[in-house]
Amino acid sequence: MHDATEPLIIPDQDVMPPSHTRILVIMAVLGLLGGIAGMIFGTVGFGFGIIFGTVLAFGNYFWLKASLKRVFAEAAAGEKPKVSALRYLTRYLVLGIVIAVIFVSNILPIVPVILGLAAFGFATVVEGFIRIFTGLAAGQAE
Repeated sequence: MHDATEPLIIPDQDVMPPSHTRILVIMAVLGLLGGIAGMIFGTVGFGFGIIFGTVLAFGNYFWLKASLKRVFAEAAAGEKPKVSALRYLTRYLVLGIVIAVIFVSNILPIVPVILGLAAFGFATVVEGFIRIFTGLAAGQAE
């Protein structure tokens, strides 16, 4: 018997809870509805700003997800994760540059772009309300 442990090999499987997918769907719906409402009650640029910000939020989310997956895969393989501060900050720098270009060039209004970028946060709040109220309804049925 030896003291060395071998890494556990786990097949690649989906470990995301159902609410994870629901948050992404809510995020897309909020971005689309916000964009449509912005076009109806504001300006076309305001609506497109919300939609563009939501697209940036999705890009940011999937970029972060891929980065974290790589780090955790290296750790699970028993390797020391190679996390470069520059690589980690690149995502923020790219988003900052995109927002700065939008602001300086005035292609879209900056406020709706920022609102669209917050779509993940808004979707998480909506998911929280869904869980609270479906939990209350389930508790009342018992």
